[in-house]
Amino acid sequence: MPQPSQAEGHVQDTANAVLPAPRTPRPRDAPALNWGVMAPGGIAASFVEALRAHTEQRVVAVGSRDLRRARAFADRFGIPAAYGSYAEVLHDQDVDIVYVASPHSGHFEQALAAIEAGRHVLVEKAFTRNADEAERLIAAARERGVFLMEAMWTRFLPHMDVVRQVLETGLLGEVHTVMADHGLPAKPDAGHRLFAPELAGGALLDLGVYPVSFASMVLGPFASVTAVGTKAFTGVDGQVSVVATNAGGAHAVLNTTLFGRTPTTASISGTRARLEIDGPFYAPAAVRLIGPDHEVLDSFVPPRLNGGLCYEAAEAARCAAAGALESELMPLAETLSVMRVLDGIRGDLGITYPGESRPPSTPLGAAPGCAPSTPSSQGVHPLHVL
Repeated sequence: MPQPSQAEGHVQDTANAVLPAPRTPRPRDAPALNWGVMAPGGIAASFVEALRAHTEQRVVAVGSRDLRRARAFADRFGIPAAYGSYAEVLHDQDVDIVYVASPHSGHFEQALAAIEAGRHVLVEKAFTRNADEAERLIAAARERGVFLMEAMWTRFLPHMDVVRQVLETGLLGEVHTVMADHGLPAKPDAGHRLFAPELAGGALLDLGVYPVSFASMVLGPFASVTAVGTKAFTGVDGQVSVVATNAGGAHAVLNTTLFGRTPTTASISGTRARLEIDGPFYAPAAVRLIGPDHEVLDSFVPPRLNGGLCYEAAEAARCAAAGALESELMPLAETLSVMRVLDGIRGDLGITYPGESRPPSTPLGAAPGCAPSTPSSQGVHPLHVL
């Protein structure tokens, strides 16, 4: 049976309960850093658009293996420098922090190069192909003394801070069930990154990481995970369903698919109340507090915002400017724990990517702690903070 949470008892009656206001800082108030972008694709365009619209961050360089693509991207967004290699971005002394926006298969190599160059790094989710790569990146960043974070943008949105506060105060009572899904109808195309094994494609790393990371945020490390899946025509995972438990016996019921549009909602159910998050739950979304008789007790509707990626950039800038090595909202230990969960699921489904061995079924919840460290700052690139 689930064990009482430490927060239980803070709120004894939900009849007059209200949702807290988010404590999320304004992205525009974050210290302005100079950004370099690696891989000018669709997500990179959304990222730069969000920075331009809602922050004081400056994108000063973009790099691609194709110089023409880099120049076109730079022209589109008014970026001063365009390079035909990722190495040139790292040689640009104006770059403080790098955003790695390539397919999953390129995250490790590009992020490691940035770390070794003394740059702070924001790496698109899923963080790497597997937990081994994630662990190596984390060790390298600590050794070098640079900031490193997974770009799990959902964590930094205002409605997720509402969720965190609800959990902290015990408003729901004892949490026993988390449900979340993310599915879309991807057009079958062997050359598209979602279906390409060589790019670490599949539903799990691209879409499924959202519900897995959400459940991890709510329940903490998983104690057990059971998964079933169906492969797509190229051999990557096309659909995965997961039931996970934490040490207290609470359940997470999660699904991801490339085969059709799902509600992409999330809910957290407790002994006194539940939270419902509209779809897509991973983007700015409404949150409702539901009582035991299905009555809506309160709701939070975030302000309309086109460009939610600005929040993750602002968090990275605040942390890097303050000399932090990681974010408290998306700790590296949790990123590693989530990658181990994804490894275990892929291992159970018999899915590997070219260039890697079969992912191990790592004991879940066994990620090492992220105690503050005092690494050498030798070789860390000085920030251009205004």
